[in-house]
Amino acid sequence: MAGLALGQAQRSIDVDVFDAGEVKAIPVTLEGFTGETLALLKFDLFVQGFEFVDKAKAQFTIKGSNAGRINGAVYDHVKRGFILNKRYQGGSLRRQAHTFANNAVEAITGSPGIGLTKIAFRQFHGRDTEIHVADFDGHNSKRLTHDNSIAAGPEWTPNNDSLFYYSYRRHNPDIYSHNIHTGVRRIVARYSGSNISPAVSPDGRRVAMVLSKAGSPDIWAASADGTGLRRLTTTKEAESSPCWSPDGRWICFVSRASGRTALYKIPANGGAMSRIRTVGAFNATEPNWSPDGKAIVFTTMRGGGVFEICIVPPGGGNVEVLATGEDPSWAPNSRTLMFTSRSRGKRVLSVLDVPTKRVKT
Repeated sequence: MAGLALGQAQRSIDVDVFDAGEVKAIPVTLEGFTGETLALLKFDLFVQGFEFVDKAKAQFTIKGSNAGRINGAVYDHVKRGFILNKRYQGGSLRRQAHTFANNAVEAITGSPGIGLTKIAFRQFHGRDTEIHVADFDGHNSKRLTHDNSIAAGPEWTPNNDSLFYYSYRRHNPDIYSHNIHTGVRRIVARYSGSNISPAVSPDGRRVAMVLSKAGSPDIWAASADGTGLRRLTTTKEAESSPCWSPDGRWICFVSRASGRTALYKIPANGGAMSRIRTVGAFNATEPNWSPDGKAIVFTTMRGGGVFEICIVPPGGGNVEVLATGEDPSWAPNSRTLMFTSRSRGKRVLSVLDVPTKRVKT
C-alpha cells in the first residue's frame, strides 16, 4: 500500500462481506448530544452500518450528554429496555465519545467498534510526501516524518507501536521501521535499487517487501529487523504490493507474470506462486487481505482511467465492485474500508461500509 494503513486496534469482526449492498443499515436515533460530540458519534456509527431516523422508526435510541464528560446509553425498542448505560471519565472528551460509540456498536451488534483505530497515510508537502498518523475520523493528525523527500507505503505493526514505510531521504527508496512513541527509526532494507512496499506479518515477526537488488522487482521476506532475507519470486516481470493473509501463511501480491497485471499468492515460506482469478475485473492492483480472511480488496482500472474498489474471495472468483477510488485498506472489523477518492480535483480519504455500500467522505 502506497497510500494509507489502518491500525489493528481491535479484534476481527465476523462479517460476510459478500452480501455487499444487500444489508440494510440499522435505524437509530440520537438524543441529547451536541456539537462536536454529536458529529463524532454520527461519523463513527454511519461508517459501521447505522442510519439516523425519526424516533418512531428507530430500532435503538442512543442517548446521553456531553457536558464535560460523556454519559451514554442505548435503549432497545424491541426489547423495551436499556442494553447499555455508562458514564465515562478520563482522557479527552473525543476519546470518551469514540469509546462510547465502540460500546454502543458492540451492545447492538455483538462486535467491537473501530472508533479508536488509528490511520497512517502520506500527505503532500509541496513536492514531497511525509507520513502522518491520525484518528480514524481524520482528527488529531500528526506528522511523523520530516524527510523533505518522498515517504510512502505506511504499514502498522500489530501492536500499533511502530510503522514500516519507505523513504527517499538518502536519495534511494529504503525501508524503515519507526517507533511512533519514541521516534526511534531504523533501517530494515537498504540495498542497491528499489526497497519499497513493506508489509508486516500478522504476528509482527516478519516483513514482506519489494526489492530490485537481483534485477527486476521481486517479492522478498525477512525478519522484522531485516535479517534472514529470502527471495520468494523469481519472475522476469515486476512484482509489487505484497500483503499477508491473516493466518500468516500466504502473501498476496501483484505481478505481470501472465502478461497482464493480476493478483497472485505465494506461500510465505516459499513455494510456487498461483494466480487469483478476478472474474470481471482486469489490471488488478493494490490488494489488501481482510483480517477475517474472507476477502481480498483491490483496485482495478476501468475505461477512461477510472479506478474502482473491488473484492474477491481469496481463492479467486467473481468480483464485486464497491466504489470508485483506489488505495483500499481494511479496518480491523473486516467490514469498513478506507480508501482514497477524488473530490473537486483533489485526493481525499473516504470510508466505505461494505455491507451497505455507503460511503463517507
